[in-house]
Amino acid sequence: MPRNDPSDTGGLFIGRRPGTGPLHYRAAPERGGAGRRRADAILAAAVLAVEVLLCLSVWGPQPAGWLWVGSQVDYWTGSVFLGIVVAFAGVIATLFLTLSLATRLDRVWRLLRRAAGFEQRDGVLGRIFGATAIVALIAFGFWFVVIQGPGPQLAPR
Repeated sequence: MPRNDPSDTGGLFIGRRPGTGPLHYRAAPERGGAGRRRADAILAAAVLAVEVLLCLSVWGPQPAGWLWVGSQVDYWTGSVFLGIVVAFAGVIATLFLTLSLATRLDRVWRLLRRAAGFEQRDGVLGRIFGATAIVALIAFGFWFVVIQGPGPQLAPR
């Protein structure tokens, strides 16, 4: 096979980007026993559940908590603007921290899946984040339309 084959050079004919080469082991990796692989699979499922909960917290509890903190800042200082700034900065900061932690958990999940015997190359953080956004949107829509109601114009009491 020529050295400029796209499958060998990561799709580039000018050379390979660092870190994109095929994996070559000195020897075949040692597989754990069935019990060890089962324990790794269970641990991977637990890490995945924590990752889902972290992503769900971005859409509800974290913003609600920062809105409460912002209202307290407004009460203490008498400045609505300062309360809004504190709430917005807090939401952004915890969003970055949460996504950073979720990224690390996603790496751990991939390693655990490999240890459990699965060929896991990609993480699931993007899919989890998108799915939790859809779940949060549906839950908010249900609350907004059904539980809170459209108001007295459409549903007189």
